[in-house]
Amino acid sequence: MTKPNAKNERIKREYVLYLEEAMRRDPSTVDRVLKSIDRFEESTRRRDFRSFHRRQAVAFKQRLAEALNARTGERLSKATVHSILRDLHAFFFWLAHLQGFKSHIAYSDADYFNLSDKDVAIANARREKRVPTLAQVELALAAMPVETALERRNRAVVAYAVVTGARVAALASFRLGDVNIDEGFVDQDARHVRTKFSKTFRTTLMPVSDLSMSIARDWYVEMSADLTRGPADPLFPATEMGLTAESVFAPRGLGREPLRAAQFRLEGPNYAQALCKSL
Repeated sequence: MTKPNAKNERIKREYVLYLEEAMRRDPSTVDRVLKSIDRFEESTRRRDFRSFHRRQAVAFKQRLAEALNARTGERLSKATVHSILRDLHAFFFWLAHLQGFKSHIAYSDADYFNLSDKDVAIANARREKRVPTLAQVELALAAMPVETALERRNRAVVAYAVVTGARVAALASFRLGDVNIDEGFVDQDARHVRTKFSKTFRTTLMPVSDLSMSIARDWYVEMSADLTRGPADPLFPATEMGLTAESVFAPRGLGREPLRAAQFRLEGPNYAQALCKSL
């Protein structure tokens, strides 16, 4: 791995500031952009951005076309390639206006990061994803263990996903006070619920599954009955870890912090999905 280029790092810091403060981009978007730029730097052995030539962009596109997804081992999807190239197009277009870069990079140089019209159409195509049927989800819910609070939480995660249709990030950030189980709604308050585009709205609990509604209600009642928790506490607390009597690091119960979205995918939903696939 080549060492970072100090000049490039300084200009990237300026670009991060521009994205965050001028363009008001979300931190996750900024992280994605930096990863795209880093990919390009690796392909040029971290040469100074001032030495950019359109041939570098063409060569980079060819490498991307042959690159493999580290997780699946398959070629990168057109959508992923399109996203990376779009990030680089915006970055080099921005560079072209800066003092010290104007004489090295033209605005039109950024266009060499564009995909062909055919590949863009493929990248932007909408495809239906295969998902478990409601009957499969209910079978999975019925099969999930419920002996411990952690197991009941995992089951409740799936149930609330069914009756709210909420995104994983939003589900993970629900608070007890957001749920009105008697009137049948959840307030997705963007001040703390991680909604898409930070929009605030009310979600009606959908009576598509009696089992899911029953589980959702039971979990809310169980959490509300805990006198140490209030409306500002998470609906789905993270797992508290600690040492057992045998000095083994293991789950001890429900903690005080909410589940993170990454943890969320590893707990209830994935467990249910695995069960559904086996049915």
